[in-house]
Amino acid sequence: MTIIIRNAKIIDPQSPFHQQTADILIVNGLIEKMGSNLPNPDHAEELKLNNLHVSQGWFDSSVSLGEPGFEDRETIANGLNVAAQSGFTAIALQPNSFPVIDNQSQINFVKNKAFGQATELFPIGALTKNSEGKDMAEMYDMKQSGAIAFGDYNKSLDNANLLKIALQYTQDFDSVVIAYAQDANIKGNGVVNEGVVSTRLGLKGIPNLAEELQVARNLFLLEYTGGKMHIPTISTAKSVALIKEAKAKGLNVSCSVSVHHLTMTDEKLDSFDTRYKVAPPLRTEADRQALLAGVLDNTIDIITSDHNPIDIEHKKMEFDLAKNGTIGLETAFGTLTKVLPLEKVIEKLTAAKTIFGIENHPIKEGKKANLSLFNPEGTSIFTKEAILSKSKNSAFLGQELKGKAYGIVNQGKIILSK
Repeated sequence: MTIIIRNAKIIDPQSPFHQQTADILIVNGLIEKMGSNLPNPDHAEELKLNNLHVSQGWFDSSVSLGEPGFEDRETIANGLNVAAQSGFTAIALQPNSFPVIDNQSQINFVKNKAFGQATELFPIGALTKNSEGKDMAEMYDMKQSGAIAFGDYNKSLDNANLLKIALQYTQDFDSVVIAYAQDANIKGNGVVNEGVVSTRLGLKGIPNLAEELQVARNLFLLEYTGGKMHIPTISTAKSVALIKEAKAKGLNVSCSVSVHHLTMTDEKLDSFDTRYKVAPPLRTEADRQALLAGVLDNTIDIITSDHNPIDIEHKKMEFDLAKNGTIGLETAFGTLTKVLPLEKVIEKLTAAKTIFGIENHPIKEGKKANLSLFNPEGTSIFTKEAILSKSKNSAFLGQELKGKAYGIVNQGKIILSK
């Protein structure tokens, strides 16, 4: 493949062309030449898009797809195509399939399914067998096959000793333990954030304390054991403060926040619409503002879509019984640009690569072309027709988006949104 990308504004602090507009000549998947008005004597394909911006490829640190076992929700092939059209050159796949990705053969299965796709798939292995929280999974074998981290998706590990052992064990092969934080006993039968809205609607609440107690416990364990811990999708102001304090102590901890927690609150629940039922639950405006502040001061390392397709049978039902989760790949960029500066959005959509030990590809001559293509300007309303995923459980339907992801260049391929 030989292509010239014309008049692209480069957003990459590691590039000598940062904040400049340039042409990019890509030959066989590598950036061969950058500059103004590059010649095209061989009549290579040229890519010209309105107000085109490019950055290093975006990486989503938490994506559920379904396959194997829940292909009716999403397949790996279609999910990776959705990610590509949404601007993501790589995703981390959660292990919550059927069977759970808790051994070497399952890691190999999902990697083989993703072979040849423009968007790369990096599997997360389950921390415990079948994600049941009882016995440690075969982490070393999974690491050898390509697992980038270990965690049980949206399941908090009640057994503190098991988490302690996992943190100690993974140091031998330099891996990351993902520690979701929600105390099951304090959560109880809660389904939404505990507060004014839950009281008004008569829904059982989940107090902030359910998350914060587990965050504090997990950080105590990390301080004791050492190792690397990632706390995914935090949702409260106190969680931000606890992690900020831990980082100041020098603990090797990172954390993420979901797009929906940065842009929505529990006020969305007035309609009892199960599209807004997510884990952790949508919190208050005060929490949302604290999360945004945590992103801006870099306490929060990563922003994820926490893309989780759920079939209609498990969403179109009573609120108490519906499954948690929303899709979010398609809307991640256009939603974030409404609440954060563009460079901060790009920074937080690419930071996970460093945390999970995945190579970065600066936009420089001689480097691999691993590019996200986008236009940060313009607005649109997100409609059901714009959903690319097999499942349609988007909390962002009817929302105004700012900007547009054009697609990606990666693995010697170009994928553009339709």
